[in-house]
Amino acid sequence: MPKTRTVFLSVIFLLIAVAGLMYWTLAASLPKQNGELKLPGLTAAVSVQSDTLGVPFIAANSREDAFRTLGYLHARDRLFQMELMRRKSAGRLAELFGASALKLDRKQRTYQLSRTAATIVKDLPAGQRQALQAYVEGVNAYILQARVLPPEFLVLRHSPEPWRAEDSILVALGMFQTLNGQEQDERMVSVMEQALPADLLTFLTPDTDTFATVLVGGNSSRRFSETIPVQALAALPNVDADLAYNRVDAENVVAGSNNWVVAGSKTVDGRAIVANDMHLGLGVPNVWYRADLKYGDRHIYGVTLPGLPAVVVGGNDDVAWGFTNVTADLVDLVRLDIDPANPQHYRTPQGWRDFTGHIETIKVKGAADVEMSLQDTIWGPVSDQLLLGRPVAVKWAALEPHAVDLGLLEMDSARSTQQAMIIMNAAGGPPQNVVFADRRGHIGWTYMGRFPKRVGFDGLASRSWADGGPAWRGYIPPEELPRLLDPAEGFIATANNRTLGSEYPYVIAHNWALGYRAFRIAELLRGRQGLTEPDLLAIQLDSRSGALDFYRQLALAEMGGLNTQDTELQEVKLALQAWDGQMRTSSVGAAFLQEFRKRLAEQVFAKVVAACRAHDPDFHYAWREMETPLRQVLTQRPAGMLSSRYHDDWRQMITDTVRQTRQELHRQYPDTDLRNLSWGLTHGMTLQHPFSRVAPFLGNVLDMPAFASDGCASVCVRVMDNGHGASERLVLSPAHPDDAIFHMPGGQSGHPLSPHYRDQQLFWQNGIASPLQTIIKPYTLSVTPE
Repeated sequence: MPKTRTVFLSVIFLLIAVAGLMYWTLAASLPKQNGELKLPGLTAAVSVQSDTLGVPFIAANSREDAFRTLGYLHARDRLFQMELMRRKSAGRLAELFGASALKLDRKQRTYQLSRTAATIVKDLPAGQRQALQAYVEGVNAYILQARVLPPEFLVLRHSPEPWRAEDSILVALGMFQTLNGQEQDERMVSVMEQALPADLLTFLTPDTDTFATVLVGGNSSRRFSETIPVQALAALPNVDADLAYNRVDAENVVAGSNNWVVAGSKTVDGRAIVANDMHLGLGVPNVWYRADLKYGDRHIYGVTLPGLPAVVVGGNDDVAWGFTNVTADLVDLVRLDIDPANPQHYRTPQGWRDFTGHIETIKVKGAADVEMSLQDTIWGPVSDQLLLGRPVAVKWAALEPHAVDLGLLEMDSARSTQQAMIIMNAAGGPPQNVVFADRRGHIGWTYMGRFPKRVGFDGLASRSWADGGPAWRGYIPPEELPRLLDPAEGFIATANNRTLGSEYPYVIAHNWALGYRAFRIAELLRGRQGLTEPDLLAIQLDSRSGALDFYRQLALAEMGGLNTQDTELQEVKLALQAWDGQMRTSSVGAAFLQEFRKRLAEQVFAKVVAACRAHDPDFHYAWREMETPLRQVLTQRPAGMLSSRYHDDWRQMITDTVRQTRQELHRQYPDTDLRNLSWGLTHGMTLQHPFSRVAPFLGNVLDMPAFASDGCASVCVRVMDNGHGASERLVLSPAHPDDAIFHMPGGQSGHPLSPHYRDQQLFWQNGIASPLQTIIKPYTLSVTPE
């Protein structure tokens, strides 16, 4: 017995020792916030003071020293995130994660972003290249000096390669791809064009809706059909609506944002204020990193993207700005005409040409290397997916010369809204709506980025470019980009919606986001005076969903004359009558309306989906302005559109959809009556670390605690959904930065043992006003040249 007890105690002691060693190792990798640091390449000493949330305030003599220090801090706090971003863009994740990442790597290698990044670095203006090189050297200084690497590297037994200037551009290209680099819109429309009559295609792909809020170019749109093409719809083959299940994306989440700016005429004391919340994938750590940089006579602050030397949105001492995605059409799939006598030839306006190509090797952890053959054309790389059975080349703005640069660096010199607009017009990167406010109360809006000038076609669907008709002829000149300065209404708002009328001479986009968010923001601003920063935060947190009013009224109207003894319908009716018009955690009826809208769209567009699936089995109908044709047919109820089993009885179809929606919600929540089914019960949020996605048992340590939230995926201003939502909230007047408000999920640090891993979470989660800048800075890091 004593011997057994001795063995037991020895095992316990060994386990404690191992656990202690593991904890010590992890603790040793925690970043240093106080003390002294030697940083090679500095021209003078730099001071880094950090506030109670770990936000650094960098004071340097030069721009290069400031960004060298920022590179060090990015690596110190977010190195593994940076590692994943550069590898994802380059198609090198399988080196870390094995065969599970091979499919994504193959797709990324097709775009050849590493080659593009190398070209961009060579083409950067000298000043931008110097700032980038200083930043890179700062990142590498941390990698060399780190005693123990962050925990993820220890788990994977991986040491990062030195950071390169090309890696920073890969991070920028990765964000470009997230916002404006997807092929699916053109693939979808090309299949629809093949499967459907032209009038039906136009009807199903409008560029406007009842909530349209246009800024310039007149009120008319380019693509809208007031008439339902009844004959074309009726001629489609009859199908069962189940064929469209989960193939109609009525929610249509977009990587986008809200931004608006109010002039001094509408605020409490004449200050102009910018409000911005950017909607992206939510995870741990957050995509953004806060920083404040002062060098020489320049001061710039806001959010940065780890891996890049730039303040993305924020302010300087004179101007504030915020972004929303333009949802521009920047990708064309060029249909390739292959020589029947030689499959290695494709036709161009200059005649037959050989494909150029090379072999790439993908290293796979724990498995043999994989080789893949890549082909190129004069227009761009050949896609890895056929379109309607034919090869296509990818003509994507991000792969074009000068489409990406570090022009945002120049925002440190903007002294007015007008100057800031000129800088943004000239900057490369993912195209953005940018709103501005300056300390003198002026406001403005314009575009940032490069937009192709198309000739011979509008870019909506795939075309052959072999005859020289369709083509890109450079970019829209910066001075011809749309802009608005000091409008009489006193505010400007965008939310990925259509901001241009048909009088604007260039086609920028086709598949704009539903206009409801921009409409609602304008509705809340119009007529208001004496606005303050807390007032604008309240708008960012608004969860009213007027877009769903139509569906509530529709369901109640159709149930109105039915049997009052039908307990199922009575349950639905009472739930809908209880809906408060909001998407709050307490809102009853919201979950029903969201599911009801989705199922109605699947019913109504079933024949369309089936016709298109005959040409492409993977087809999904995901037009963001789908709301327009959906409301038109639900209101006018044309004959021949529904499945034949309904015999054109729209009321029966709608009532059946009400019942099916009820059944689905009871299947998911069997113990809850719809009259008690709150939005919060159905709208849980989790923010996950990449490791917990594959090893859920790590979630308690690495993830943010699960919570329910007000807001929704796309039809309210407060965009909050599981895995997608407001990645930050900023409310800032450049004249009064001390009053600015800021939110972001998680915290500054990517280290789970850091006090700054999750210390900003509750402010963001609960909508509690938190200052952008604080006076108390308890940490000081003295950085000196080596």
